[in-house]
Amino acid sequence: MELYSEQVNLLVEELGRLPGIGHKSAQRLAYHIINMPLDQVKALSNSIITARENVKYCKECFTLTDKEICPICASNNRDKKTIMVVETPRDLTAYERTGKYNGVYHVLHGAISPKLGISQDDIRLKELIIRLREDVDELIIATNSGVEGEITAMYISKLVKPTGIKVSRIASGIPVGGDLECIDEVTLLRALEGRVELS
Repeated sequence: MELYSEQVNLLVEELGRLPGIGHKSAQRLAYHIINMPLDQVKALSNSIITARENVKYCKECFTLTDKEICPICASNNRDKKTIMVVETPRDLTAYERTGKYNGVYHVLHGAISPKLGISQDDIRLKELIIRLREDVDELIIATNSGVEGEITAMYISKLVKPTGIKVSRIASGIPVGGDLECIDEVTLLRALEGRVELS
């Protein structure tokens, strides 16, 4: 038996497609949206459409931006000789929240995972190697501490070591299997400060 009208069911179904949103959360969001003032609902839907149409990848670091180059890469106050490699734009955001890292980033958009059929060609490694032809002193590998993150870190280290660029890995203190986006700023900062050079 249908509990709601077709349009309410459709809204719940569409919201339920979002990552991390189960059926109950989708219902709560649907009720909230239906009870919002119409101008707020229009503003929400317009912001979703505008973001989808205009947000793209930064041509340098591959994070999300609505310009050709993101604000971090465009800043003259950032240390362009230090590049931190992260798996996702969310990981970049997590490190930016610490307010203590002044280098730039490179977003891989994934990690090597033989189990899932994701190889080095499926993430932004070629673009990283091209960036390393510039004047770079240190590459900080800040992939997650799970199996895929470790495989990716070791692969990058082996690729980069012959170039003479210092390659370091964020220190543990981040729990094994933990995602960077879920880690508090103090732990992230300690991991960054305690990074170790990879051999």
